[in-house]
Amino acid sequence: MKSRNTRLLKAAFLEPVDRTPVWFMRQIGRYQREYREYRAKYKLLDIFNNAELAAELTLLPFKQTDFDGAVIFADILPPLISMGLDLQFTVGSGPYIDNPITCPADVDRLAAPPAEESMPSTLRAVEIASAELAGRGIPVIGFCGAPFTLASYALEGGGSRNYERVKSFMYSQPAAWQRLMNKLVTVLADFAVKQTQAGAAIVQIFDSWVGLATGEEDYLRFIQPHNKALFDLLQKNSIPSIHFSTGTSGYLDVVAQTGGDVISVDWRVSLSKAWRQIGNGKAIQGNLDPIALMAPWRELQFHIDRVLDSVRGRTGHIFNLGHGILPNTPVDHVRRAVDYVHERTGAGK
Repeated sequence: MKSRNTRLLKAAFLEPVDRTPVWFMRQIGRYQREYREYRAKYKLLDIFNNAELAAELTLLPFKQTDFDGAVIFADILPPLISMGLDLQFTVGSGPYIDNPITCPADVDRLAAPPAEESMPSTLRAVEIASAELAGRGIPVIGFCGAPFTLASYALEGGGSRNYERVKSFMYSQPAAWQRLMNKLVTVLADFAVKQTQAGAAIVQIFDSWVGLATGEEDYLRFIQPHNKALFDLLQKNSIPSIHFSTGTSGYLDVVAQTGGDVISVDWRVSLSKAWRQIGNGKAIQGNLDPIALMAPWRELQFHIDRVLDSVRGRTGHIFNLGHGILPNTPVDHVRRAVDYVHERTGAGK
């Protein structure tokens, strides 16, 4: 296991830090001119399949901003390709799958190859970025999607507003649903383990759709057992983990019980209230509204202060957004926000 002697990892394990660690979801992205230049030359899948390019983009934010963690440049969906789904990324319309799952037989045809065969470029990118950052005290954050969110893409074929296909399949084909989730847990756990073996210090599990699609009862019946299986495998392999979900403020206690050393919450709930639900034994990550980064400084400062005030005096806070940086966000606002968190929470403040 990689050293836990970094600001971000100390916070993840409720240890004192000299200042609150900060990283942002989508800290590599379209808000950066340099990223847009990369994207004008390369398709997303081409970057994912080129370890050197993916590592370059992983390191790109550090030319602009003093982040405390480097999230690997990847996406949650490419593992579905190796399982047999035809995933494409199109400019303006996002990811889509040409051959989504439509029946139980489609589930049975899915493969579950090991990550070194299905995701070698991402693993190599983790190695490159980890080696580059080793002397700077900046850990690499690996990640993968959670079973439900990947199952949703696999069944919906892309984005969704009402999650009709995935929920209909979940309700009408419970045995096939179980098989699908078991395969996804196998693939995702192996990918997470291999990322840490390649150099990642912590892994974030993205359950981006779960709270938008389901309530607590469905979560308990159809999702929690599989998420728990994934987090149990990470714990068995001594892998620190962050459990990210959106729209789950009504049952954060259940989410926290499911697994993860750090519980990452969106901006729809205050961190003080969220921590009461989660309990004192886990760290918390979040939860600035991404749109606040687009506001004038007086308003952005107010929102940052509100987040920091809600956790004042407690160890175990990682400052982040409630979701990813939006494309029109000014780079200067990102830099100023990170610097302000560091200055306000530094030793002696």
